[in-house]
Amino acid sequence: MGASAPKALLPLAGRPMLAWSLAALAAADPVVVAAPPDRVGETEAVVRERRPGAIVVAGGTSRAESVAAGLAAVPAASELVVVHDAARPLLTPEIVAAVVAGLDDADGAIAARPVADTLKRGDGREPPAIAATVDRAPLWAAETPQAFWVPVLRDAVARARAEGRLAAATDCASLVEAAGGRVRLVATPGPNLKVTTPADLALAEHLLRGAHGAELL
Repeated sequence: MGASAPKALLPLAGRPMLAWSLAALAAADPVVVAAPPDRVGETEAVVRERRPGAIVVAGGTSRAESVAAGLAAVPAASELVVVHDAARPLLTPEIVAAVVAGLDDADGAIAARPVADTLKRGDGREPPAIAATVDRAPLWAAETPQAFWVPVLRDAVARARAEGRLAAATDCASLVEAAGGRVRLVATPGPNLKVTTPADLALAEHLLRGAHGAELL
């Protein structure tokens, strides 16, 4: 993004980006935020203002290690956990509820979207050429939130750490899959943009102001 602050703390529609996810997770208790290790104080200030009582922990050097740090702070009595990336600020309570409902008959459930674009596999050269067209019919793009039964995710994280796979994991669902768990795909109800570029940030600003205009005045 080319910004000096962590993505989650960038201003977005009048609030730090993280604040939008905190608002959507209003029904969750407790809330644990994994912050960049060198930005814990700044993150705590944002969280304290909007969600007193939330727990802020120092994250790790990878996404999965940050999830592990947050999971370690989840109370032992908790039955389920919802993992969300603050870079998806369009989160709504409806999206959270849909994913949690997917746990009824599975070890985990994730927000996801059927792949709509035609997919091409590159030939590994530079510049690349098309080696094959990939059948998109069974493919879904994984998103967050991702919900799991707490013992299932704790076991999956522990196994990945013991086998040296934790740092490379790109989402929690892959950890649970590798441990033999069944993870349901839940079609995301509504937009769930991930902010990765300045153009994404501008689009998220537009969408949030459109949805919350009066609230932001």
